[in-house]
Amino acid sequence: MTTPPNLVELLAGVRAKRGYLLPHHGLMAITSPALLDAYDAAYTQIALADRVLSHHDREFVWLAILIATDEAIATHHIAKFKAAGGTDAELEVILTITALALGFESYRFVARNWLGHLPDCDPQAIYLRALRKSAGDVPMRLVNMAVASVFVCKAGWDALALQIVAAYDDAVPELELAEAISLAMFPGSVPHFVEAARVWRELIVAGKVSASQPFLDWANLSGQGGFDEASRAKR
Repeated sequence: MTTPPNLVELLAGVRAKRGYLLPHHGLMAITSPALLDAYDAAYTQIALADRVLSHHDREFVWLAILIATDEAIATHHIAKFKAAGGTDAELEVILTITALALGFESYRFVARNWLGHLPDCDPQAIYLRALRKSAGDVPMRLVNMAVASVFVCKAGWDALALQIVAAYDDAVPELELAEAISLAMFPGSVPHFVEAARVWRELIVAGKVSASQPFLDWANLSGQGGFDEASRAKR
């Protein structure tokens, strides 16, 4: 195999767009320039292109995701957060709420094992109160989006369902929530994003959230269970 003649040019374009290079960019450039192009287009739309979130709010969510996924190399998001007006006080909140979300298993444990001894205990309500207290001066809109994205990364589907309901209760715009959890696709995995969409859709179908018409239309479409549903296969 010969080195692509435009290798330096390809990687220069990636560097110019992002301001940095990562090792996998060069690997894709050598082995499949077409894959690099497709990857670059997808990453651009997920992480760089303006959708509905402000740059500040997008980077707020990104930092929670990076902490949750042990993504140490992506420090450019810290610089982007600060450039967008992010403060040290907000960073403290991001760290605190992410740690709280990562500790959700403690609430599961009590719900699973101790409720017979603690009939008046409501672990989910305790968690939501702790989250609201941890938010400080940061709007719950941002907190809900960041923590929901953490649960996507960690495949915490029960916690994600709880967080989506809380987001609706706090009037988080659906398009903003959708953008926030989509940021988890690369560091948290596309399959996790697929499952997150399933959780959200099932909440809508079950009437547990008051969805807007476009989201209702999406939720009520049949045949969204993948191959098993399409082929009527039994799991």
